[in-house]
Amino acid sequence: MGDATATVIAGGIGLMAAVIGAVIAGRYAERGAKAGGRKAVEAALTQVQGQAAAEHWQWVRSQRYQSIASLLAAYTALDEVLARITPEVRGAVPLDVATRDELRRAALALQDKTSLLALWGPDEARALAYALTRKAVAAVSALLQVERATSEGRIPEWSNYDEERGGMTEAYATFLQRAGEIIRDPMQSVS
Repeated sequence: MGDATATVIAGGIGLMAAVIGAVIAGRYAERGAKAGGRKAVEAALTQVQGQAAAEHWQWVRSQRYQSIASLLAAYTALDEVLARITPEVRGAVPLDVATRDELRRAALALQDKTSLLALWGPDEARALAYALTRKAVAAVSALLQVERATSEGRIPEWSNYDEERGGMTEAYATFLQRAGEIIRDPMQSVS
């Protein structure tokens, strides 16, 4: 075998090794590119999901804030009506139809806002809101019973109204404190 034949054989072997190396390297590069692409897609999906979760949480928090604010405004409106008409009832002045309607609308608005808050939670705020509404409705009912007794010439039972009104105020204070804590808590659950 001559030098020329050995060179041709060595060149052929080198060429074959280069082709085999290129095929193997190409396969590994393809696998690496696929794995890298999957990882990039997974990372992008994780980032998008995280961002969507953060935006959803901000939206829920905003809805909670708005529903709590609406409930507090409805409570204030009812409280103002009660504060205004209680002296009239104590003075044995019968309530006119417009005042009764105003009282009824204020109580219904509070119930409506409580139901709205129940949609956004959390469960503790919902429970406190319903407790507040029950106490407020009980105070309204007690005042109307006193007014009815007065209009019928009976001696009214003010202690029940005073007790219900005090319970309403306590429930409001409890709700207000806990609602503030819930709104300020960045770790509050969405559900």
